[in-house]
Amino acid sequence: MTTNKDFAYWQRLATDLQIEGRAFIDGQYVAAASGKTFPCISPIDGRVLTQVAECDAADVDAAVAAARRSFESGEWAGLNPRQRKKVMTRFAGLLRQNMDELAVLETLDAGKPIGDTTSVDVPGAAYCVEWFGEAIDKVGGEVVPADHHLVGLVTREPIGVVACVVPWNFPILMAAWKFAPALAAGNSVILKPSEKSPLTAIRVAQLALEAGIPAGVFNIVPGAGNTGRLLALHMDVDCIAFTGSTAVGKQIMQCAGQSNLKRAWLELGGKSPNIILPDCPDLDRAAATAAGAIFYNMGEMCTAGSRLLVHRSIKDAFVAKVLEQAAKWVPGHPLDPNTGMGAIVDHIQLDRVLGYVEAGRSESKLLTGGSRLETIKGGYYLEPTVFEVEAHHKIAREEIFGPVLSVITFDDVDEAIKIANDSDYGLAAAVWTSNLTTAHDVSRKLRAGTVWVNCYDEGGDMNFPFGGYKQSGNGRDKSLHALEKYTELKSTLVRLR
Repeated sequence: MTTNKDFAYWQRLATDLQIEGRAFIDGQYVAAASGKTFPCISPIDGRVLTQVAECDAADVDAAVAAARRSFESGEWAGLNPRQRKKVMTRFAGLLRQNMDELAVLETLDAGKPIGDTTSVDVPGAAYCVEWFGEAIDKVGGEVVPADHHLVGLVTREPIGVVACVVPWNFPILMAAWKFAPALAAGNSVILKPSEKSPLTAIRVAQLALEAGIPAGVFNIVPGAGNTGRLLALHMDVDCIAFTGSTAVGKQIMQCAGQSNLKRAWLELGGKSPNIILPDCPDLDRAAATAAGAIFYNMGEMCTAGSRLLVHRSIKDAFVAKVLEQAAKWVPGHPLDPNTGMGAIVDHIQLDRVLGYVEAGRSESKLLTGGSRLETIKGGYYLEPTVFEVEAHHKIAREEIFGPVLSVITFDDVDEAIKIANDSDYGLAAAVWTSNLTTAHDVSRKLRAGTVWVNCYDEGGDMNFPFGGYKQSGNGRDKSLHALEKYTELKSTLVRLR
């Protein structure tokens, strides 16, 4: 394999790729029971990559049955922790060995720049699997103080059959954030990838089997929203973990309640504020970071810094710097390693974002961008877009999930905090200041699951829990806290005399 991984290399690899589109149930690739498929379309140029199995009730039942059988047999859940750790470590190694293939699949399927899929998405997924694998034999229970005639133990046991429903913006990474801790805890897993970007999940299942994860322990059921709904309603699924929109998350929780009261863990939307105080230590770095916070991954991020709150005294100068940075985020061919911004995932999402742009034009001041680009014929590309808005405007309140930035002016720190917290969401936030006291004070007052100070979207390792307040959901991905979601807590009391 050549080490000169230039544009031509990635184009050749994309051309030669053999793409699998079937479901993966009980250790093998299978067509949907109905025979139905749906086209997997690349946002790069609008071409059909392959036909993907459209799973429905029969397929979900088969996957759940395989997961239940494998769980009850103990072939995975009952393994010595060190043995499970070895398998997970092999799994992570196979993800790394197949890095280029997985990165190209992700780029073709989701429109993400190859520079990102090779540096963030696939390595991040491998690291996640490895991290939770390493944790397996290092997390224990408790011996609880009790009366002298008793020994009290508190232990965690795998919850059983776990369904993971994941989004299209970080397909392999968000999937790993779910299936890695679920597998590490000893559960059997059914993964439902987004119909907009299912290809890496389908490929990863085979690598899991090669690593030694037993048949039936890790299953993939591609399909549209109804497939996820069937999992949420299934009486033999013990837990469902979902990342996606708040609207769908509410439906997932309702289905969980209507069925067997399965655990429902939801990581949902965001409208994250990025607050620039007048004593910001470095306006140039803050402006570059603010642009990256909204334009990275085409703005298709739940943590995107989509609300830029700037103090009036520095607003004009700072916004000018942000606009200079925005001009650098020009969409290019996603397979070109020099591209920083790729394609919007599909025409539905592009139309949705353009609808918000039109809403912004009618009530706000457009500062730059706002137009669709034909970067590649048939593809879905949009200019980096910046509006100056009032805090109550539609585009400043609703999650757009595209490269659209809302700039809001404030006059003092209390007003900034009020604006920041005046949202249905509470996933992330940031504040820029030179004053340590201000940094701590504002961080405490911001109602968000993650707060960055003088940076944005830092902390890429697995040690920090990730999740939100309010309608950004419940539970946490990443860190040892994620393991708690996929276990049952048991108290055992042993009478000695």
